[in-house]
Amino acid sequence: MSETAHRYTAELADQIELAWQDRWEASGTFNAPNPDGPYGDPAAVARHDAGHLLVLDMFPYPSGAGLHVGHPLGYIATDVFSRYHRMLGKNVLHCLGYDAFGLPAEQYAVQTGQHPRITTEANIVIMARQLRRLGLGLDQRRSIETMDPDYYRWTQWIFLQIFNSWYDRTAERPDGERGRARPISELVAQYASGERPLPADDGRDWSDLSEVERADIVDSHRLAYASQAPVNWCPGLGTVLSNEEVTNDGRSERGNFPVFKRNLRQWMMRITDYSDRLADDLDRVQWPDKVKAMQRNWIGRSHGARVAFPVVGSPVDGQSIEVFTTRPDTLFGATFMVLAPEHPLVDGLVSEGAWAPGTNPSWTGGEATPEAAVTAYRRAASRKSDVERQIEGKDKTGVFTGAYAVNPATGAELPIFVADYVLMGYGTGAIMAVPGQDERDWHFADVFDLPKIRTVQPSEGHPEHEAFTGEGPAINSANDSIDLNGRPIAEAKAAMLDWLVERGHGEATVSYKLRDWLFSRQRYWGEPFPIVFDADGTAHGVPESMLPIELPEVPDYSPRTFDPEDAQSSPEPPLGRVDEWVNVELDLGDGRGVQPYRRETNTMPNWAGSCWYYLRYLDPENREELVSAANEEYWIGPRDTPVDGAPAGSRDPGGVDLYIGGVEHAVLHLLYARFWHKVLFDLGHVSSEEPFRTYFAQGYIQAAAFRDDRGQPVEATEVDEGPGEDGHPTFTWQGQPVTREFGKIGKSLKNMVSPDDMYAAYGADTLRLYEMGLGPLDQSKPWDTRAIVGSQRFLQRLWRNVVDEETGDVRVSERPIDEATARVLHRTIDAVRRDYDELGFNTAIARLIELNNALTKLDAVPREAAEQIVLMVAPLAPHIAEELWSRLGHEESLTHEDFPVADPALLVEESVTCVIQIKGKVRDRIEVAADISEDELREKALALPKVVEATAGGVRTVIVRAPKLVNVVPL
Repeated sequence: MSETAHRYTAELADQIELAWQDRWEASGTFNAPNPDGPYGDPAAVARHDAGHLLVLDMFPYPSGAGLHVGHPLGYIATDVFSRYHRMLGKNVLHCLGYDAFGLPAEQYAVQTGQHPRITTEANIVIMARQLRRLGLGLDQRRSIETMDPDYYRWTQWIFLQIFNSWYDRTAERPDGERGRARPISELVAQYASGERPLPADDGRDWSDLSEVERADIVDSHRLAYASQAPVNWCPGLGTVLSNEEVTNDGRSERGNFPVFKRNLRQWMMRITDYSDRLADDLDRVQWPDKVKAMQRNWIGRSHGARVAFPVVGSPVDGQSIEVFTTRPDTLFGATFMVLAPEHPLVDGLVSEGAWAPGTNPSWTGGEATPEAAVTAYRRAASRKSDVERQIEGKDKTGVFTGAYAVNPATGAELPIFVADYVLMGYGTGAIMAVPGQDERDWHFADVFDLPKIRTVQPSEGHPEHEAFTGEGPAINSANDSIDLNGRPIAEAKAAMLDWLVERGHGEATVSYKLRDWLFSRQRYWGEPFPIVFDADGTAHGVPESMLPIELPEVPDYSPRTFDPEDAQSSPEPPLGRVDEWVNVELDLGDGRGVQPYRRETNTMPNWAGSCWYYLRYLDPENREELVSAANEEYWIGPRDTPVDGAPAGSRDPGGVDLYIGGVEHAVLHLLYARFWHKVLFDLGHVSSEEPFRTYFAQGYIQAAAFRDDRGQPVEATEVDEGPGEDGHPTFTWQGQPVTREFGKIGKSLKNMVSPDDMYAAYGADTLRLYEMGLGPLDQSKPWDTRAIVGSQRFLQRLWRNVVDEETGDVRVSERPIDEATARVLHRTIDAVRRDYDELGFNTAIARLIELNNALTKLDAVPREAAEQIVLMVAPLAPHIAEELWSRLGHEESLTHEDFPVADPALLVEESVTCVIQIKGKVRDRIEVAADISEDELREKALALPKVVEATAGGVRTVIVRAPKLVNVVPL
């Protein structure tokens, strides 16, 4: 036998880990029973009298490059937490699936002609192998893939629920509040009965309307609807993109293609109807404050005023431009107006003919007429994304329309400009510009030589050439009927709002940054919409019996509009090329019989499948329902008590018990999932009001990256390190010097570190321990392959404390544990339990290392101590723990063994170390009884030789903080 056969090496770790992974899989160790259905086992559920727990990770996308060592951070954390709670006696469900639709696989298909399903399936095989090798305790029966028709059948079903619903702001919810989704059939019934008046009061009844007229009315209420909308159009990718998929310089995040603004027909979801609930219910979930703030900022709820500015001197003379402002108190400082290029009034505002005499040349954009100037400017603006238009500090551009609007407070005529820093997506798409109180307006006024009027007194020392955005009394704000001067902002706002309402110039209102959700992509690799259009162009949802609508084969995956610079091109979705799939004859069961229809050729965005996967985990084999009521209520239904930190009187919203994922998905993914869930709740399909009761945002693992003299990343594994003259290392790549930085691990920085290499060199348990020990889970931390050996050494010492490396025999002592060791053991148990409860895995590891080191100093480790430390290590390093547990004589897996419980009697400290200070500086330490009195401690401290010497001239004072501190101040 090899001399190293019984030593804990990478080779032995590999054997142990693979063997235990096979055993876990064969026995279904981590399969969690359901109350009913295919996985139903009521008796097993009842045996878990400690309760149940649903622990999930954010859906991973199966990349062709496989995992890097940054990916497992969250997966290991959820696994540690799940394993710990199984040992507390809970029924724990932990599972993982794959977000399989998306652009990367489709772009590869465009380049190679290979079907994206083939690419994605191959990627999933790689990722599944890497995850299994990590030793995750997952219920593999519940693994799902969004590209599976059996899965996206239910994605389509949820879309139909939303499409066939409307939001009734008067309907009462179970909590007594008003506003919820209702079936669209109930809206139709209200119109048919006359309970709800028709939009056009022309004397006709519902029965008098044509089918197209009825459809138009109903569609205007649907929570999912088709509409012409300004979108980010990327010809190079052949699809529209969300703002989050566009870089700051107006290019696609994937492929770096230019992005343009275009009006295109798109599917939208009326998420704006849920704005208040999405904002207010954040108080009821246990999420990081920064994530709640991100969601609230995205929703952007603002209380303010809607103010009307009558237009003069244009073809729309007499009409008004409405603006939303949160600062009606600054109305006296409005000196010009700005409209978004897409504003519907722009065309009507533009005066024909030449510029009026005296028009400032800087306003004309170099054109001869307002019409030409605005046309040229709008064309240029269409080539920019919303992200690019909103970059702070960028030079302001714009053009005068030739028209003016009247300031209702001053009577002054304000020039109306078109400028791309104003977006249609916020407020009304028009602003009253108050340069004195707004930095962007100040910069615009500088560029176009426009007046600036301050309406708030700047603080002392504020620069004269800058806008003032702080607090102060109102100035320059009075007319014949109102005087705001001297009033603080809050009082001035209220007074101005009352004045606007009294005179019919405005009204109090609430505005939101949140816009309706753009929900379609002009690509192939996504869920088909369960929608068909009749000869009149009316959209119809297909019957549920026709689901799933499966993706057909297509001749090619390339967008036909592939000129990346053609802003005016239009998308041609690949699905539109399969005529026999697009044009069909169907009986929709609506009494019309068989009719010709055209299918929707856009596909859903990859957000769709990731909006609800947590629900399918609960009941993945259910063929009749999205999820059974019993299973949904058991796993994520509301609890009797609200989450920690919720306002008094709050109800528990239900949801996943612990959801971990990167903060980069903390806005849209969570927001969209919450919206879908609330619709399902309103319609009675789920009992929970929120999808994720507790969310934890993990940090990143960062690694060294290197750039050449062009600033381009080079492959980190090919960089050589050498000593520098000043003691700092130097780095070269192919003989050329490169600079080092630290950044998020990934392909873009070429600093990938594969977990496969770590498995081979150290074993999965060592990798798990190292990642959990790097630092607090919510913070980013640097990766250093050289440091991972420290985690390996801890496991090797643990192994030697139980196993004789010469013989392989168990070497623990059967003698009773001594009191000193017992105290160290039970204090560790007490602390580690708290650490695991709070996701403090790095501190738990530190405590376990300290305990293991203490055991190493013993002649032989007592069995009681050995078994307890093995059980405590098990959530972090499950393979070695299982192996040691087995060698200690236990036949069953430790997965469901009871986690150690500390003996309270052994937590009481008999003695403590007291620090002795002289004039605030530490000069000695003594061991004293934990319950020593202040008088006794003072007497002991003053008798110490060092203190006697220092106080030979007398004692001024003695400060005693029994039992840990004495500070002596000599005369």
